[in-house]
Amino acid sequence: MAPKRRDNKGRILQIGEWQEPNGRYRYMYNDALGKRKIVYSWRLTEADPVPAHKHKDVPLREKEKQVMSLFMQGISGSDMTVVELVERYTSLKSGVKQSTLANYKTVINNLKKTEFAYRHVDQVKLSDAKMFLISLQRNGLGYSSIHNIRGVLRPAFQMAVDDDMILKNPFDFERGTVINNDSNKREAISPQDEKRFMDFVKNDPNYSKYYDGFLILFKTGLRISKFCGLTVKDLDFDEEVINVDHQLQRSRNMKYYIESTKTTSGTRKIPMTDEVKKLCQRIVANRDRPKREPVIDGYGGFLFFDKEGKPMVALHWEKYMQHAREKYNREHALQLPLITPHVCRHTFCSNMAREGINPKTLQYLMGHFDIAVTMNVYTHLGLDDAREELARLKEAKNELKFKKII
Repeated sequence: MAPKRRDNKGRILQIGEWQEPNGRYRYMYNDALGKRKIVYSWRLTEADPVPAHKHKDVPLREKEKQVMSLFMQGISGSDMTVVELVERYTSLKSGVKQSTLANYKTVINNLKKTEFAYRHVDQVKLSDAKMFLISLQRNGLGYSSIHNIRGVLRPAFQMAVDDDMILKNPFDFERGTVINNDSNKREAISPQDEKRFMDFVKNDPNYSKYYDGFLILFKTGLRISKFCGLTVKDLDFDEEVINVDHQLQRSRNMKYYIESTKTTSGTRKIPMTDEVKKLCQRIVANRDRPKREPVIDGYGGFLFFDKEGKPMVALHWEKYMQHAREKYNREHALQLPLITPHVCRHTFCSNMAREGINPKTLQYLMGHFDIAVTMNVYTHLGLDDAREELARLKEAKNELKFKKII
């Protein structure tokens, strides 16, 4: 009968256990798929001290229990790496928009720059997932980029759970408990700042040509991609509505394409106010027609064009607003806050709320699926607005009393 194997402390080692010459323990087993797997630890049991200069780890015997637990639950484990899992998950997403596919590609490229991408899926713990997000932020990656990465990792790991590759989803935690939102919030600007900016643009020899476009954004709250996608046919002056059912995008390789609206709620008809109608009529009348009208995915008759005769996209308007604001701030002591096309959208929403519009009507105009987004994200009211509202209520109450006396 062969002698029983023992560790350097004289303890009998069980089947599959081994102690290496350097003192590290290992346990070798075959998973449910018949693949050879090995787990390691510097300690055999919880009572063992951690060797000098080594990190404290789960004892080997505890890891063995975890392996057996997975077997009992039918969990197979996997040699698949994190990036392989993400690539598999994204490859199964059919019928998604081009912008979504571009986002997947960006996430995978960012992921491949990290060591975490090459970890085995079944070796990623909750603390590993949290530390990964924290490391991304510490290394300077923006909050929105981290948000996008986690937005792909979480369902990818859930797919691994559903496929019985792992027991729990390590990314199933609240993002806000791990990383800080250090991104600049897109706030609405005040009516005074809006007027100062638009007056400056109107009278500036370089930026006055963008006045109508800027003002439309402030007065309709359109998303910039939908505004860029507007064509002459989308402006119905008889019915006095703007038809919103698509958006214009441009990829990183400068390819133009049309996409449907973000949600079904985004497809809508926006009523033209008298001011907006005059603006739209002026835009159509002053429209620079290129020598060859560009047609993108069946759409033609766009409202604004760049120097090459191609439809202007979001980046054009963002840069024009940025440069106009920077010029204003160079010439004036009273500085303007951040102004972008999306800030125009926030400003429109806040202005409408300030004027007392019905919240459900405002939700429709904004194209929001959830009214909570309209009220909690896009509506920015403050102390001055509260004072004005209370003063208005007091005036209305006094007027009612006066009518009763009469």
